[in-house]
Amino acid sequence: MDTDLARDMWRVLEPLHAVSYFSAECRAANKAIGLRGFWMGYFATRSAPLGAVGPSVVEATFYGFHPAMVRRAIPDAWSFATPDTVIATRTIAAAAVLRNLVPDITTVAARTVPHLRDAIAAAEVAGRPLFAANRDLPVPGDAVHALWQAATALREHRGDGHVACLLSEGIDGCEAHVLFSAARGVPPQLWRDNRGWSETDWEAARERLIERKLLDAEGITDPGRALREHLEARTDALAMTAYRGVPGMLETLSVLTPAARAVARSGEVPYPNPMGADPA
Repeated sequence: MDTDLARDMWRVLEPLHAVSYFSAECRAANKAIGLRGFWMGYFATRSAPLGAVGPSVVEATFYGFHPAMVRRAIPDAWSFATPDTVIATRTIAAAAVLRNLVPDITTVAARTVPHLRDAIAAAEVAGRPLFAANRDLPVPGDAVHALWQAATALREHRGDGHVACLLSEGIDGCEAHVLFSAARGVPPQLWRDNRGWSETDWEAARERLIERKLLDAEGITDPGRALREHLEARTDALAMTAYRGVPGMLETLSVLTPAARAVARSGEVPYPNPMGADPA
């Protein structure tokens, strides 16, 4: 197995996970427990496995968001719902959406969860706080709940590794989005609106990248593309620690792919999206 498997697994796990942010049912569930607005729901549901942490922990682990955006939601979210309540709510709601979108999701879960749990057990945990927090949650008895939780743990494993790669190359949270936007041709407004960076922040990050010759007046440079390719390749390599040597992963990928495509076709997860994921 080469590192392509890690990227392919991300492409199928990401949409299964991401319904928890975008689907109307999940957003309504967050509102029902007192979380106010999309972004309080996002920050609370994603950080809840860490406990009732303060904004600095969320800024550090989520990496790409403007601190002010985080602080509008955290720690206020914990005054409306405890982390345990949020964890239960996010799992139940996400699984309900998957059941609606993927008619055979219970069969898919039964066939894939054991292998995904093996991958979670095999994955390197050092330096991966969001993965560690999700890994250590009790495994739900419901198969679809367990599938959603496993998808979440493994996508956070990849995400933690990606943050480490960005840090190692001296790319800060705003610069990462400026570079990605230039490489993929995605309008900057999508990233600014979804990560809280102002036009001033964006331009300052762009100037820093120009100074490093990663961008120029025309867009991304050859060194910029090379750095992007290196970041993605290194992220894949780090993510492979969850899959290398784990039996059944190619079959798991095959079984999960139609489910991921059903979610993508449903429109519940937008493309392009702030996670940078493409449809499976």
